[in-house]
Amino acid sequence: MKTEQSDLLTAGNIAKALSISDAKVKKAITELGIKPTAKKGICNLYSKDVLAKIKATIK
Repeated sequence: MKTEQSDLLTAGNIAKALSISDAKVKKAITELGIKPTAKKGICNLYSKDVLAKIKATIK
């Protein structure tokens, strides 16, 4: 059974998708002030929209 959260990404998954380090992703998220779309336990989950924002910040 799929839920809405199946298309959400953790910072680690974003890092893998962009082929960069977790630290760079976390720094970009902090700098941009991006709020998580959802939380699951202690994990912050982000929508796929943030991929483009983070990619633009890294380059």
